[in-house]
Amino acid sequence: MGIEQAFRSKIVPEQGIQVVDKSGKQRAFFPVNKSGKGSQNFTTEYEIMRGEFCRILYDASKTRVKYIFNKAVESFEETKNEVQVRYTDTCVEQFDLLVGADGQYSHIRRLMLGLNKPDAIYPLKDLYVAYFTCPLEKQENEEYIATSFFAPGRRGIMTRRNNPHELQVYIGCTTEMEKLENARRGDVKVEKEALAEIFEGAGWRTKELVAAMMGADDFYCERMGLVKLDSWSKGRVAVVGDAAYCPTANTGMGTTSAMVGAYILAGEIGRHCGDRRTTAGDNMKDLQAALKGYEEKFRPFMDQVQKGVSEGMNWPSNAFSIAVMNGLLGVASFFKVNMGKWMLREDVKGWDLPDYVELK
Repeated sequence: MGIEQAFRSKIVPEQGIQVVDKSGKQRAFFPVNKSGKGSQNFTTEYEIMRGEFCRILYDASKTRVKYIFNKAVESFEETKNEVQVRYTDTCVEQFDLLVGADGQYSHIRRLMLGLNKPDAIYPLKDLYVAYFTCPLEKQENEEYIATSFFAPGRRGIMTRRNNPHELQVYIGCTTEMEKLENARRGDVKVEKEALAEIFEGAGWRTKELVAAMMGADDFYCERMGLVKLDSWSKGRVAVVGDAAYCPTANTGMGTTSAMVGAYILAGEIGRHCGDRRTTAGDNMKDLQAALKGYEEKFRPFMDQVQKGVSEGMNWPSNAFSIAVMNGLLGVASFFKVNMGKWMLREDVKGWDLPDYVELK
């Protein structure tokens, strides 16, 4: 894509991930794999902040792509020759193809399927993860290491640091708490209050981190869910990324799947549609061929990534099971076992990334 140098210049300095117990004692450590061989570990050599990656993609494409900010697609209507898109500011534009890349709870996907039809998102039962940052200066001898902690009651926290001034916090649990289950998605106040109750007395640094969560202005709570569609397109509308095939954060493959899927969709459009300008309506046959190729090339990849995800996540439930897990992780750490093979879904078998000369 021509952006590797820019990407590497923004890579975060995370050196690996450690697992600690309730007293903060390290029980296992898995370093980043920088050998260039084998699978990536949990901390990969390509860790980057979302905002930095978005900026790189924007800077690389802004001279060739028209970007419109601060409005979204409200509705669309297909005709024989085009798709008419109405924005939230009531403006209307016409396109050959509309591609929805608007996330797990995609509005464009709902419109494509029909608002009176069931959506294609399948929640993982009672599984929640929240994200936020808290201002916390890096200590003199502190290293850039992710830290994972599990508490009884199917609760867990992970912290990561990408700069000396703040800490990223991931706080997750499996719970049937009605307050959280009934909270409106995006009702930050209720979501924070529910998670604060759930993590009370969990141990390690949870009291400090929960207090930081209550004051965080970038808090986001995710109901973990899998997106599965029988088809990623309909007529002149297609979806890509989490809108089409969200694999959940459990796979560690959300961004990878989105980037590879977008690459294949672009490649198939380039291969079948190219730079030709056909007469009105004649391009539909080419578009159908491109969208068919997108499905055929990429679905085998996503079938492997999403396999078994709907079964949920097996959190340790009590102090004994956590002690056993920490002990096993300690043994794996001692023998330098690469845990990326078990945590990530990168090892997709029998599938090769297509090469599109049309994109070069």
